[in-house]
Amino acid sequence: MKPLFAKGPLLGVRLLVLSVLCVALMVVDARFEALKPLRSQMGLVLTPFYWLADLPVRTWQRATEQISSSTSLVAENEKLKAEALLMQRRLQRLAMLTEQNVRLRELLNSAALVDDKVIVSELIGLDPNPFTHRILIDKGERDGVFLGQPVLDASGLMGQVVEVMPYAARVLLLTDVTHSIPVQVNRNGLRAIAVGTGSPDYLELRHVAETADIKEGDLLVSSGLGQRFPSGYPVAQVTEVVRGSGQPFLIVRAIPTAMLNRSRYLLLVFSDSRSPEERATAAAQAQETADREAAEQGGQPAASEAAPAPQASDAAPAGTGDAPPAPEVRP
Repeated sequence: MKPLFAKGPLLGVRLLVLSVLCVALMVVDARFEALKPLRSQMGLVLTPFYWLADLPVRTWQRATEQISSSTSLVAENEKLKAEALLMQRRLQRLAMLTEQNVRLRELLNSAALVDDKVIVSELIGLDPNPFTHRILIDKGERDGVFLGQPVLDASGLMGQVVEVMPYAARVLLLTDVTHSIPVQVNRNGLRAIAVGTGSPDYLELRHVAETADIKEGDLLVSSGLGQRFPSGYPVAQVTEVVRGSGQPFLIVRAIPTAMLNRSRYLLLVFSDSRSPEERATAAAQAQETADREAAEQGGQPAASEAAPAPQASDAAPAGTGDAPPAPEVRP
């Protein structure tokens, strides 16, 4: 009886036959081009299988790219937001620097019109007392600042130094109630005294006669009387003249030309080109000369008659902006 299933060759024989066949096909494919069309057809048939085999890898790569792209986009977005914020801050700083540059140019142009020696200082503080108009600047005794020194900005006079420290100084503004300055009308030379009102918006002219030639729009400049403020600096512009008010004098109000509430950079004027030490030495010599002259005449030393000009160690008077001129001392 025949078996149901015929017994085939052994597996080892099959493997050997297939191995020899594969080697023979590789040799024929390498040496000859007879199998090239067959290989092309086989590649076309196997292409879908290649695509299916590579699909998991490509899917994983795309998912990884999507996740990394999303993460990188979020990080880049945050970075751009931070850079935009920094650029806005720099832009604001640039705007402020541009305004400071404009003010400094105006200040330098103003300094070019000043014949006296000047140095530029910066505002660093305000007096917290609302009834006192004083500011603090960053120049002091080490820079040659002295009591009574005129201070102005790009538009006009602001006040005078009333307190000197080694690296800072305190300035009394024109609008303080304790300050006054001799002025004259630039149009006709009419002299008057401008006093502070405690308001930063205007000054008042005292003791102006009813018949005085003064009108709205007149420019008031420093007259130089009192030898404290140099002459010719703009002080204020007349805005109101009241006549016939029942008072013996006119009521005259003027707006300061200086920007008292806005100026940050100021000019310190040195009318005397000598240094503070030279001024102090000259004042001491003048005092000694006056004392010697008085001693030769048999009298007492005339200290009050030969008062030296204001210097760095003198205190500025609190109630007025000018000090009386020093009498001439003759040897």
